[in-house]
This record gives sequence, structure tokens and C-alpha cells, in this order.
Amino acid sequence: MTVKVRRSSGNVFRDLGFSREEAENLKMRTDLMIQLSKLIQARRLTQAGAADLFGVTQPRVSDLVRGKIDRFSIDTLVAMLGHAGVRVRIVVGRKSKVA
Repeated sequence: MTVKVRRSSGNVFRDLGFSREEAENLKMRTDLMIQLSKLIQARRLTQAGAADLFGVTQPRVSDLVRGKIDRFSIDTLVAMLGHAGVRVRIVVGRKSKVA
């Protein structure tokens, strides 16, 4: 059996067939969700405690820790980090060309 290996684009969502724009949006949301999850773990917060910190309800935190990416916008995730006192910086640059 021959296995065909293809070099990653650096964005798993692009590799899965999403358009460039959607793949970049999904990657940004994923990165923000990971940071929120790490914050919850680092501070040893319960979902209720995290909800209070982030300014959302406990079911929203449940969606976050379960990775339900479709339920969060970039704006919402940035706002949640802001409520927690985390400064979010966006770096804009040119796209690199992927072979």
C-alpha cells in the first residue's frame, strides 16, 4: 500500500479544504480558544469561575472547553480575554506563499 504524503500549508483548516479566508478565521479562533483554555487551567478556575471572569455564562465556557468553535466569533473571544485582563495584539503582515 502506497501512502501519499503532502506537505502541510501550516494551517490544518486549509489542509482540510477550507477556503483561505475561512481557514485563517478558523485558525485565529482556535488560537484564541486555546489561550482561554490555558488561562482556565493556569488559574485553576471552575467553569462558573471562568464565566464570571470572562463576563459570559457557564454554558458558554462549557462550549469553549468542548471546542465548539462554530459558537464563537473572533470578537467574542477577544472580549472574553479582555475581561480576564489579557491584552490581545494583532499582527498584520503579508501572506507567505505556500508551495
